[in-house]
Amino acid sequence: MQRVGFVTRVAPEHIAEYKERHRAVWPEMQEALQRSGWNNYSLFIAEDGTLFGYVETPDGLTAAQQAMAAEEVNERWQASVQHLFSDIGDKAADESFVQLEEVFHIG
Repeated sequence: MQRVGFVTRVAPEHIAEYKERHRAVWPEMQEALQRSGWNNYSLFIAEDGTLFGYVETPDGLTAAQQAMAAEEVNERWQASVQHLFSDIGDKAADESFVQLEEVFHIG
């Protein structure tokens, strides 16, 4: 299992909506994430909209993203949250992640 940290940015004016959407993630989206290898997945947000994500996945972030891209529900979810993010251009929100290098872990 690989531990992956990533960042992206939610537009500050959309932080409240982003939080609300994630209080009620669609059950079919949660099932798709689990099928696609998104284990122990957490999101954290700062007041300025900086979003940090953590996930454990068997084959790395790229493979987990590719598996989710094959899920029909992911296309609907990404379209519904696209407007919440800053500076991602035409990318889907889940394609805007900047993966971080793990430099320390104690388990």
